Amino acid sequence: MLQPKKEKITSVKGMNDILPPTSAGLEWFEEKIRDLMARYAYRNIRTPIVEHTALFVRGLGEVTDIVEKEMYSFEDRLNGEHLTLRPENTAGVVRAVVENSLLHDGGKRLYYMGPMFRHERPQRGRYRQFHQIGAEALGFSGAEIDAELILLANALWKELGLKNIRLELNTLGQPPERTAHRAALIAYFEKHADVLDEDAKRRLHSNPLRILDSKNPLMQPVIDGAPRLRDYVDDESLKHFDLVTKILDANGVDWSFNPRLVRGLDYYNRTVFEFVTSELGSQGTICGGGRYDYLIEEIGGKPAPAVGWAMGVERVFELLNEQQVLGLGRHEPHAYAVVPDAHMIPAASVVLEQLRGSGVRVQMHSPSGASEGMGSMKSQLRRADASGAHSAIIFGADEFARGTCLVKSLRDGEGAQREERLADATLWAEHLLPPATS
Repeated sequence: MLQPKKEKITSVKGMNDILPPTSAGLEWFEEKIRDLMARYAYRNIRTPIVEHTALFVRGLGEVTDIVEKEMYSFEDRLNGEHLTLRPENTAGVVRAVVENSLLHDGGKRLYYMGPMFRHERPQRGRYRQFHQIGAEALGFSGAEIDAELILLANALWKELGLKNIRLELNTLGQPPERTAHRAALIAYFEKHADVLDEDAKRRLHSNPLRILDSKNPLMQPVIDGAPRLRDYVDDESLKHFDLVTKILDANGVDWSFNPRLVRGLDYYNRTVFEFVTSELGSQGTICGGGRYDYLIEEIGGKPAPAVGWAMGVERVFELLNEQQVLGLGRHEPHAYAVVPDAHMIPAASVVLEQLRGSGVRVQMHSPSGASEGMGSMKSQLRRADASGAHSAIIFGADEFARGTCLVKSLRDGEGAQREERLADATLWAEHLLPPATS
């Protein structure tokens, strides 16, 4: 009796596999990040993917979109704890810093990279599992640190060869200033309630500042006439912002003031910023952040200032593809081992291990099926060429009997080849490395 065919299990919608060669591009990108962070003296931190739900409710704000609609939260069946897959990582970094008393001997510059989770409708550059890279400077109050983080992100665009990215800045002031502005906003929008959409009406008394960030074209005239936060910001906050912009100007960084830039999380104060492109449609923000001087205390630590940013890896990759930036990580083998007879495999493997130990990427031919056999020399050389390798290492019977192998060029157009001693593999390994990686 035939068994019914089992239904194929697929990935969760919006949670995507990262396959070669895209995964090689991700490795290339992460290498760029690690190198750049080291140059700015930022050190890596890794926090759990699952945190207590209260961390995000308290840290991000109960009336933010993330907490209200987008978090993957659940009750632990073993102990009843309320847990959440992290929707962002600033709160987790702050929790780790507080829990482990990392600020006891001064400020810390930290960075992270990894997956985040939000329950929303998947679309281009916006997925349910997505990846963020973030930089956080905790324990520093000066405007020069705000500028340093902006310069760090700006340096990354140059490293990647990305263009047409604009920097937008705003200052949100301090909580008392925002409270006064909030009251003015509520009074103003109440007078124009007939123009507000349902989302704006819902936010009116809980988080009116987010109304300024609305993309509804019918509301833009009313939003344009709303009280400006800048008119409520005190001199100290303006001086802080002025120093940030002077440092950026001194370094030739173009920026524009955007009074409607508020970011989506409650913990921000003073400087906020976004790097934006027009080449990704509605998902144009590829990096954003700002100062959050009250979050550490909110999560239970001693009051301490902080500032940081996060960038969406998928959106950066979308932009790299849009601008056809080359060099997205190529991990083809340097050499491909052609082994005509199976009895040669043990001795050939010793040579290949020596080459790999010398930094050479080597792929050994292996049949796809048990009944296929090793395949002819011609078919193996076709596989070698298709692999992208620069050279083929051929373990021919005559050469093998002499204790040698042939190294054949696959990329110079003439197929030049030379004979090398098996016992001297570590000596000729460097000749297998292409000039770009030697």
